Amino acid sequence: MSAYYQAARQLEYFKGRNETGPNTDALADALAIAQHHDAVSGTERQHVASDYALRLSMGYEEAERLVASALASLVNQRLSSYGVNPVTDIQQCPLLNISYCPPAEATLINGKSLVIVVYNPLAWKREDVIRIPVSTGQVFVQDFSGNKIESQILPLSNATLTMRKHYVRAYIGKAPGGDTLKSWLAFPVSVPPLGFSTYIVSSSKQSSHSSTISKIYISEGSTNKSIEVGKGNLKLLYSENEGRLTHYVNSRTLVTTSVEQSYSYYSGNDGTDKDPQASGAYVFRPNGSFSIKSDHQASFTVLRGPILDEVHQQLNPWVSQITRIFKAKEHAEIEFTVGPIPVDDDIGKEIITQFKTTMKTNKTFYTDSNGRDFIKRIRDFRTDWDLQVNQPIAGNYYPVNLGIYVQDSSMELSVLVDRSVGGSSLEDGQVELMLHRRLLHDDARGVGEVLNETVCVADKCEGLTIQGKLYLRIDHKGEAAKWRRTVGQELYSPLLLAFTEQDGDNWLHFSPSTFSGIDSSYSLPDNTALLTLQEFKNGKVLLRLAHLYEIGEDKNYSLTASVELKKLFPNKKINKVTEMSLSANQERAQMEKRKLDWKVEGSTEEPKVVRGGPVDPTKLVVELAPMEIRTFFIEFDPLQTVPVPENHVAM
Repeated sequence: MSAYYQAARQLEYFKGRNETGPNTDALADALAIAQHHDAVSGTERQHVASDYALRLSMGYEEAERLVASALASLVNQRLSSYGVNPVTDIQQCPLLNISYCPPAEATLINGKSLVIVVYNPLAWKREDVIRIPVSTGQVFVQDFSGNKIESQILPLSNATLTMRKHYVRAYIGKAPGGDTLKSWLAFPVSVPPLGFSTYIVSSSKQSSHSSTISKIYISEGSTNKSIEVGKGNLKLLYSENEGRLTHYVNSRTLVTTSVEQSYSYYSGNDGTDKDPQASGAYVFRPNGSFSIKSDHQASFTVLRGPILDEVHQQLNPWVSQITRIFKAKEHAEIEFTVGPIPVDDDIGKEIITQFKTTMKTNKTFYTDSNGRDFIKRIRDFRTDWDLQVNQPIAGNYYPVNLGIYVQDSSMELSVLVDRSVGGSSLEDGQVELMLHRRLLHDDARGVGEVLNETVCVADKCEGLTIQGKLYLRIDHKGEAAKWRRTVGQELYSPLLLAFTEQDGDNWLHFSPSTFSGIDSSYSLPDNTALLTLQEFKNGKVLLRLAHLYEIGEDKNYSLTASVELKKLFPNKKINKVTEMSLSANQERAQMEKRKLDWKVEGSTEEPKVVRGGPVDPTKLVVELAPMEIRTFFIEFDPLQTVPVPENHVAM
């Protein structure tokens, strides 16, 4: 939701803030409340969690109206000069992650076409693949120049269909329409920085064009051969008789290594035997580890197509996963579905997945700190004191917000996450991530409730099912930081999709097919991110820029970066740039004057901290040193604001 909030603020700025229309203030307030330490960690009571969710939902609804209004305004600016009917109804799909999107699922009849507006909230050009649910496989995709875009139809897994049916009812109070929905439509998109591209999905019944239907291979589970999956540089090898991952091969980087993935669960301690501490919301106290084996061999299905290959695995009735290998990407995307966790045996369970290699990692692994620095962790060791190891599992768990990696003298295995989880490396060459927990005893640390989340539909309640994604990549040592930082930004700020319906090819063949909010020839350096772009009531614009790399993290990107403000704001004249504190509540110069001068015993020599220099009011270039975040208020000349020039629209 915070990523959606950032994109909404950007669009609010491009459209122009309207004090009487919808805005992002309610969502900002809800997100601020959700920064409470109990909300972040999940140690609040259930009715409080429900209140957080309600506030976020109300804030989202208003921000959704703002986004729809802003996108319609920007699209209509480009269509009006061609006499095309303006867009009036732009819809979004907040439940797309559970494959529910009514505008995409609508049957395209009477020559209607579905127009998809794809907005990129990052300040660099982005190539990606989007997937939307469709009610028929007889469709094809074009860009706005009328060029056919290669696309692929994939079937929805049984786990996805079950989750969609149950959770759409839980969220909106009625079953999803179109029970015939069976397919995803996947196709590649190219989107400019801080801008959007538009694509058209049409029925192929009256056309020779059509999306490619994925070829399905179902393992017999009786041979000893390997199955190779992947059309591009990355290939994963699976053993057919066991249906398990065995090898990772990248033909471009020449990385070939064995790797295995497995699922297990820890039984939660109940606090009644030798150890009186129960596992609960605050405390992770495992009492034994149990492997989750596949119940039957016919649970391994491979789908092949021109855009991506998929491997569908159903381990048991409540654990399944889909592994995607995109032709144009060099990492594997693993979508797991876990739940409802059974507790009929009166044992709480904490579900994990593990990736195992033969790497010699010397007890060492790395986890991120709030998505910024990666911190070195050593198993059963603390740098500041002699650690007495009483909890060899829980005592080595750390928060993972962005990712975790291990390395040896030659290889580096990285796993990125799409949500905050716990993670560790309990054996050399292994990475472990906690995916889901369902417990039956309170840990007596203050919450006063059992961590046993349920979802109720028509007075019938069952344990919570979750669906999330992990991203796996293996590189030569020292070559993975670029992927972790770039893909990490793309995971945090996903493409925003909006939909509208138009008559036939009424929109086709107009030259302004895409829009970028910055100079069309410019994008931020690869080591820099735009964190905030927000217009305030007084007309000032808040700009926050961040360097993504640590010192020494990458030989090419751990260098000082420069951002040209004139190209970030090409159609406005900048009057004044004022650097602020990180939270923008005081000028940086005033803040530094008030800093306390601490008296320190012993040596006072500290390493010199590198910072970007002051901003020259003529050149208007911002310097960013590694890991630096800089915040500015920018004031424009109201008399020198000009319309977006023709060459500012990407053609």
